[in-house]
Amino acid sequence: MNENVMSQLDAELEHAGEETALSPQMLLLEQLRITPEKELPKMEFLFQLYDKPCFPRRELVAITGKAKSGKTFVTSMLMACCQSRDVLAFQRIGDDPLRLLWYDTEQSDESTQDILRNRVMRMVDGDGKLFDIFNVRGVAWKERRNLLCEAVRRCKPDLVIVDGIRDLVNDINDGVLAQEVMEELMHLATAHDCCIVCVLHQNKSGEDHNLRGWIGTELMNKAFEVYSCEKLMPQRIFSLEQTLTRKYDIERTMYFEVGDDGLPVSCGVPTDGGSKDKTDGYPQLNADYIRHDEHDLWQVDVRRLFSDAIGGRQQVTGAELRSEVCRLSNIRSWKFYNSLLEQAVNGEVIMKSYDHASHVIYALRPQAPVQTELYQDGEPF
Repeated sequence: MNENVMSQLDAELEHAGEETALSPQMLLLEQLRITPEKELPKMEFLFQLYDKPCFPRRELVAITGKAKSGKTFVTSMLMACCQSRDVLAFQRIGDDPLRLLWYDTEQSDESTQDILRNRVMRMVDGDGKLFDIFNVRGVAWKERRNLLCEAVRRCKPDLVIVDGIRDLVNDINDGVLAQEVMEELMHLATAHDCCIVCVLHQNKSGEDHNLRGWIGTELMNKAFEVYSCEKLMPQRIFSLEQTLTRKYDIERTMYFEVGDDGLPVSCGVPTDGGSKDKTDGYPQLNADYIRHDEHDLWQVDVRRLFSDAIGGRQQVTGAELRSEVCRLSNIRSWKFYNSLLEQAVNGEVIMKSYDHASHVIYALRPQAPVQTELYQDGEPF
């Protein structure tokens, strides 16, 4: 504690029984004080994705996407990874299996059981004894919150999956209630040393990837990480990408498809077919960023594209840069984007570095001024 407060505490002890001047608020503030010397519990992550730690204890993580975009497939992988060491690109960090609490608010009892029996249990190495699965779709929304708190307290899970948190409120646009629910979930995660994964739909509009309602806004503000799921057509391939993080940037996107047995299977990056030397091979590309040579061969104007994407900002995160480049150019293939990013870095269009929190950031590389030689009439060249 602060020395002044300690002195006041000593003085209070000398006058025990008398009215104190040290308020409960002051005592609480001292407990909440952060100093360079204060010993705090080390951040512990449950999984890795492409060798980057993710899904930390005592934090909230959001998994988002449109309807039928693969969110439940992703949560099924996380469930299975609680017992199996590796599931597709996910890897459990610790040696010991994790205790799981799956709290399903959306689906029927039969659907929950079917996913557990025919998907999750077929991906695990074990008998699922560390799994606690509850379906509360038929319970009133107020009671769902109380039951969730009780389930976390009694089951003591390492990983909690709430699918979905929209059903913990009666109105997704009630700002006060949304804040109350988020604070309750944060308290649960901290008090019980678990990671709580919150599943929430994105807005229905095709171009709007924001989380639905005020509760989505609160979740974006409070979540340690946010992951977005998407179903890519016509290939029927699912993607999972990290869109926000407070710690480790995972720049690689995970792609998977559903095999004949109904289980997710890793697959390559979806690519666009067609001509290799004309833009109609990639019909979605924005022609404003395409350059043609005298042979009608084309290439992307990397300098213009990345300059426009960064705009007047001093620096951007990897996720921000990828989102803006793909929006401007209409690129849908992450493999193609990564090749352009490599060109931009190697071609000294942009600079890659890290901020104080070890997050990857990018900035435009200043262009060297063009030096021109001035010649007077009669001088040789």
